[in-house]
Amino acid sequence: MTNTDRFREFKMPDVGEGLTEAEILKWYVKPGDTVTDGQVALEVETAKAAVELPIPFDGVVQELHFAEGTMVDVGTAIISVDTRPGEEPEEPAAEEAPAQGAEGTTGGRQPVLVGYGVAASTTKRRPRKPQPGAATEAPAAPAVNGDAAAPPVEPAPAATPTGARPLAKPPVRKLAKDLGVDLTTVTPTGPQGTITREDVHAAVEAARTPAEPAPTAAPSEAAPEAVETTARETREPIRGVRKATAQAMVDSAFTAPHVTEFVTVDVTRTMKLVRELKEDREFAGLRVNPLLLVAKALLVAIKRHPEVNAAWDAERQEIVRKHYVNLGIAAATPRGLIVPNIKDAHSLTLPQLAQALGELVSTAREGKTSPADMAQGTVTITNVGVFGVDTGTPILNPGESAILAFGAVKEQPWVHKGKVKPRQVTTLALSFDHRLVDGELGSKVLADVGAILEQPKRLITWA
Repeated sequence: MTNTDRFREFKMPDVGEGLTEAEILKWYVKPGDTVTDGQVALEVETAKAAVELPIPFDGVVQELHFAEGTMVDVGTAIISVDTRPGEEPEEPAAEEAPAQGAEGTTGGRQPVLVGYGVAASTTKRRPRKPQPGAATEAPAAPAVNGDAAAPPVEPAPAATPTGARPLAKPPVRKLAKDLGVDLTTVTPTGPQGTITREDVHAAVEAARTPAEPAPTAAPSEAAPEAVETTARETREPIRGVRKATAQAMVDSAFTAPHVTEFVTVDVTRTMKLVRELKEDREFAGLRVNPLLLVAKALLVAIKRHPEVNAAWDAERQEIVRKHYVNLGIAAATPRGLIVPNIKDAHSLTLPQLAQALGELVSTAREGKTSPADMAQGTVTITNVGVFGVDTGTPILNPGESAILAFGAVKEQPWVHKGKVKPRQVTTLALSFDHRLVDGELGSKVLADVGAILEQPKRLITWA
């Protein structure tokens, strides 16, 4: 096994659906820590959610390439791991000739550490050619012998013979590349003339002017968010989930023609049923609240009017009828609005739906909702009543045809059995895509939801 096999880099994966970047929120490891395959190493935030990333191999952390708060492109190395800790680096050996080409060495290459030279492949690499009139690629200075017992006490920048490759481990080369350092100008202080991370940082410090920003900070010295606060206002960068949500809402509002209808209903019997279910042993330990019955009522209404559960495929110019219901529940989190969904909610019993709702809410509050949990939703419920709001005109979640707003339940005077009595009342609002759902279909769905909440026994007769 070569040194390139020993020192491995973990690259930022695509944790969503075609996402191109993620922000490092928190590191759970530091250089020198021992890690195992599957151990969570860091938490990142994509445009959809916060996700914990496990390291895919065993070893000792050598370097964290980015600080917390840094946006990193997918495919970029973010952490280096020594998979064979405790072993000495392999001794220098002459670099092998290219896989294809003339006999012997090319370009006068000097000995390098095994595995750090040109990798054997079918790709040919041209040897460097000295520029006319130039004896070396670096400024004239005493060359440092890679076999010397120790470097001079006050070394000057080492000159590298034309075509030679400086000795450095892959993580150090990556660091130098990120900081824009030419390794041929760096003074090596490591064993056998190897360039270390400290050598690279020293070269940066020597060349940096006071006005120039410092190199990427270590995770413990992460730069704060670029929040600008004055006595009169605060400016905060738009990023992550909030940025993606804002763009999705704009796209939805200006792509799908929205229509919103309202109905006010007496939910006194539903509230009574909620209290009874809380005492039922079958629901012991489960979250039972009015939202549970609103969700079940919507699922029954969709079963009676399946045409509402559809999507508009503009690219293929098709209407996609869904034979399943992935029920989205809009959730407000510190990182912004997210809409995780309960997969195949139409097939769940009421206790199963209660359990799924409880898990969904808990996961969202902890910030652990994954991108997969928010993908492929078909219809959504937004519970604005928890904020004391009567109702609203919700915007469709992209790719869906309908969204139901559940308003606050309040005691109001209501005509019941010919007399005005105090009853518990709420207002429902259904927004739908008018390309898919006409006024008749939308009205029937909303009316069915309202009728079930007025008479919960319809959950049995209509289901």
